[in-house]
Amino acid sequence: MDDSESLSHSKWECKYHVVFIPKCRRKTLCEQLRPHLGEVFKKLASYKESRVEEGHLMQDHVHMLISIPPKYSVSQVVGYIKGKSAIHLARVYGERKCNFVGQHFWARGYFVSTVGRDEETIREHIRPQGEEDRRIDQMNLWR
Repeated sequence: MDDSESLSHSKWECKYHVVFIPKCRRKTLCEQLRPHLGEVFKKLASYKESRVEEGHLMQDHVHMLISIPPKYSVSQVVGYIKGKSAIHLARVYGERKCNFVGQHFWARGYFVSTVGRDEETIREHIRPQGEEDRRIDQMNLWR
């Protein structure tokens, strides 16, 4: 338990692999938006005493390895991050015609998996996502 955190009466290590998508899986997470949105996710997670350990923004989905204290549920934190980031995107980028749908940017659901002792496996899955996406886009050019 060398990576464990502490609250006043407990020690914890709760990490989750979370994936969510924009509405209708639109490819709206363009290159100029990605670095900015990553910082927004980290800042919003910190408001819920959580920490984004690893993350990757694809054109049509978000992968994140997030550490959430046991006093918050996963749905509270993910809902907060998705809701506040959608409002932020609507305010900052809403006037640009980037296929935004107002403050309803993210699709309703999300995928979550507990990490447990497979953390390094999850990190290795998240890191090369950009390369895989570029490879698939290259294959689609020939169709």
